[in-house]
Amino acid sequence: MYLSSDANVRKILIVDDSAFEQRMLVDLLSEMPYRVSVAFNGLQGYQLALSQQPDLILLDVRMPSMDGYTCCRLLKANPATHDIPVIFLSGADAAEDRIMGLSIGGVDFVSKPFTPGELAARIHVHLNLMRRAPKDAAEQPPAPALPANPDAVLVSAAKRLIADNLAALPSLSEIARSVGTYREKLSQLFREQTGMTVFAFIREERIRRGVQLLRETEIDVQDIALLIGFNNAGNFATAFRERMGVTPSAYRASGTASGAPGSPPEESGKK
Repeated sequence: MYLSSDANVRKILIVDDSAFEQRMLVDLLSEMPYRVSVAFNGLQGYQLALSQQPDLILLDVRMPSMDGYTCCRLLKANPATHDIPVIFLSGADAAEDRIMGLSIGGVDFVSKPFTPGELAARIHVHLNLMRRAPKDAAEQPPAPALPANPDAVLVSAAKRLIADNLAALPSLSEIARSVGTYREKLSQLFREQTGMTVFAFIREERIRRGVQLLRETEIDVQDIALLIGFNNAGNFATAFRERMGVTPSAYRASGTASGAPGSPPEESGKK
């Protein structure tokens, strides 16, 4: 399975619960100058990515224990694995599946069954892009980042999920499941890591995003309200006034939106 110990050989991690799929991918990659390792679910894949620092990850979506989307969220929330390119491999070919995979940090999404030559070409392209990136920036490759505290990674992944889904937030239980934990644990970690509850963070993030949209766009207040998860402009105005001291319309009209940053101050220890 391991082709070479040469440090220049690119390392690829396969994360797939199907032994058949694993063997097919290993056979394909064994014909190329790659060093290959495998994991059987998202949690094992995440742990191997931390310890082995592969150059690229082939990640199945539907797996027991932890699915590929959850694994990718954790990979992208951890500085030590954030820059590893992830190619999703999935039997699901719906547009929403591909959009999900790309929106949470995947560089590509390949539907099963795939053509071996096409997959090999996509792997080659993304490895070359990673190899060229430091040269394009006229910099030496940075030293590998240290893994973040596991609790901080979970909270960071949950924050990104919340920020990306303000218009239609899933339940707290679903948010927790999507980052590999459960409701009570996520609530505890949010208090410890941020000094606020999950719901307080959601409120702050909605107001922060509202401020940004008022300052940087000409989107109607009613549309902004819907974009950030309020049922109507009235509810948005009430929450905005409580936090910022003025209504959204007054904030925009005052010139604050085009002048001062206008972001809500940090809320520490507020439950």
